[in-house]
Amino acid sequence: MFQPQPQWQINPAPEVPQSFVEEIKGYTKGTNGRYAAQLLWQRGIQNVEKLPGFLNPDFYQPASAFEFGEEMKSAVKRLGEAREAGEKVVIWGDFDADGITATSVLWEGLGQFFTQHLQLSYYIPNRLTESHGLNNEGIDKLAELGTKLIVTCDTGSTNLAEINYAQNLGIDIIVTDHHTLPPERPAVVAIINPRYLSENHPLFHLSGVAVAYKLIEALYESLPDVSTQPVEALLDLVAIGLIADLVQLSGDCRYLAQKGIQQLQKQKSELTRPGVAALLELCRRSGDRPTDISFGLGPRINAVSRIQGDATFCVELLTSKDTSRTQQLALETELANTRRKELQKNVAKDVKNRLKQIDLSTTSVIVLADPQWQGGVLGLVAGQIAEEYGRPTILLCIDSEGKFARGSARSVGNIDLYELVNSQAHLLDRFGGHPFAAGLSLPVDNLPLFQEAINQQLRQNLVNFNSLAPRVEADLIVTVAELGKELFWELKLLEPCGMGNPVPRLLIKNCWFTNVWNKNSSDLRKKKVQYIKTNFELWDETAKEGFQGVWWGHYKDELPQEELCDAIVELDHSTFGTPHYEVRLLAVKSCADPSKFNQSLAGNEWILDWRGEGEDVAMQEMLEKVSKMENCPLAWEELQLKFRNAIAHSQKLALAYTDPQSTAPEEVWQQLVGIAKYLHRTGKTATPEQICVKLNISEATLELGINALSQLGFLVDKNNKLIAINEFNSPSSNVDRAISRFIFAVAEVQFRREYFYQVPVTTLEGIVKQSTLI
Repeated sequence: MFQPQPQWQINPAPEVPQSFVEEIKGYTKGTNGRYAAQLLWQRGIQNVEKLPGFLNPDFYQPASAFEFGEEMKSAVKRLGEAREAGEKVVIWGDFDADGITATSVLWEGLGQFFTQHLQLSYYIPNRLTESHGLNNEGIDKLAELGTKLIVTCDTGSTNLAEINYAQNLGIDIIVTDHHTLPPERPAVVAIINPRYLSENHPLFHLSGVAVAYKLIEALYESLPDVSTQPVEALLDLVAIGLIADLVQLSGDCRYLAQKGIQQLQKQKSELTRPGVAALLELCRRSGDRPTDISFGLGPRINAVSRIQGDATFCVELLTSKDTSRTQQLALETELANTRRKELQKNVAKDVKNRLKQIDLSTTSVIVLADPQWQGGVLGLVAGQIAEEYGRPTILLCIDSEGKFARGSARSVGNIDLYELVNSQAHLLDRFGGHPFAAGLSLPVDNLPLFQEAINQQLRQNLVNFNSLAPRVEADLIVTVAELGKELFWELKLLEPCGMGNPVPRLLIKNCWFTNVWNKNSSDLRKKKVQYIKTNFELWDETAKEGFQGVWWGHYKDELPQEELCDAIVELDHSTFGTPHYEVRLLAVKSCADPSKFNQSLAGNEWILDWRGEGEDVAMQEMLEKVSKMENCPLAWEELQLKFRNAIAHSQKLALAYTDPQSTAPEEVWQQLVGIAKYLHRTGKTATPEQICVKLNISEATLELGINALSQLGFLVDKNNKLIAINEFNSPSSNVDRAISRFIFAVAEVQFRREYFYQVPVTTLEGIVKQSTLI
């Protein structure tokens, strides 16, 4: 159904006092500092006296760990008692990058006060079987080992029932966390959570690893003569978790990230963390920039649990001094990340195909579930879909028994995802997270009601439904000639970037692309991975030579060529191959001005109706300058794209597709089964295109058909874009549901073809004009 194009928003340039610009110029290397000054002023950094502390962490005064008050004092006291009594202490962590680094910080930090492996150990739940938070089964295992104290990190705030269960087994709990608070304080020794502080407190935005660090900082201060390693040695781990997580990098968060990156850079010479150094080498990064974490270390640490479920070895990877062992673990992590990329791309493609069957004009929250999706990548895909479609997105994987759906949710804009999902808590089995990201599970039988209720809830709270339209923002307007080393170092003043201080987005107007090419990525074994990036050179009238760039997750055919465009990019420094500066393309659109074309065609048609006219089209084509659309569209996006391309070449769009001939969807299914039986019997192969033409269906619908065939018992092999049927097994329990999905998709495709064939051209023109001209 109709999906509006993303709205581009250019942040207006503020009037920055010249005195402020001059102050910033003192921090830049060979530039006038006006771009950095503009960005800082836009983002509320306007006090000259506070500039040194913002730009240089050595001039910032961090808050004391004891700002957490009695909770921190109680935690330190109980840890001291456990140390004196020789009690067994277990760190209960989490499996994402924030949780893994938090566990590592506690493992090393508490390891200065407790004997590792004897008195101190750690437990990380399996992402695929246990989910986030405390659980009774894990607590039982720790109780059997004689555990007397559990210290959580990046989790535990809302696990009230599990906390009571542990207490009944004689286990005390200290919670260190940063997620949403429970309605009442849990019955724990201490709960150290910055959400108890005021929103303007410098510690309010700490992530899980930063809260864990503050606990260690307090313990160091209380027992100053015990430790042999300086507490600052943990800051590289803190930076990794902070930047990888969805927290605002302001106040102490920014300070800790800055100091942590300084510590991380030492791996190039001191090699205090061989595992971290090995990961940096594998992702070809030096560790001196936040993007080395957000695009390098963070995704790789996260990938282990996404692919394998169990991420326990990641703590060893980050903390062990054994070079040989950590090198092996780093390679395993790299392979998991490569596999993650491929799975993420496949699930995203499937989700987008499903969204083509949904009326997004009446959908405020995207909720989709599928038994075939890999649960570990659903959070990543949900974030991607939420940003692209401008709607909170919840993606769920249905378990093999068809009873529960588990997955992840991501928000957009200022929508509080936690409150939104929590409004339907009575339909959920488990739920946890914060306003921007959450994990949840619920009975499959509750899915339809949950989907309807959560959409209704958001619609009631939204003042303007159009505010959900996807939005792309740009901070500065620059030219290609300005791209490069000087601008990079000027913008680097704002680092580390993150929520509340995003990476500067640059608008380049009237540019064009040359030397455009794309390829699949490959893993360490040189095996191709279906994860695409497009390389290009960017030009405008100011450029003496093209500037290198990359567009991740896109094919070269998606990039407009031989026409002027506007592009929004981020400037980066790449260490792949020969180190060089490059741009990452975020959004692009043609510079063709539809309003001028509209004026030139005043009183005339924009879209010509040649549907079903057959050979008569040839004569008409000779008389008019047109761009023909010969295949009936299935979505508004296809029609919009054709229309915009026609406008770009000062042409009218002629609808020249034929009358669609439809076969009953159930009969189409029988035909597909017949093709599968024929391929199985003869040992022949067919291309997806051949089957689509034969059945008059789309490739997205064919994917559903292949899934249904698999559920029916056919072993479908897709290799080199050829489909073969190797053998036949017993049907699965999900076969009826899979067949129904295929038949529904066929019916939907047929309905769309009939609609786009029969709808008056004036209606088509009105909707396409509206989406193109705005």
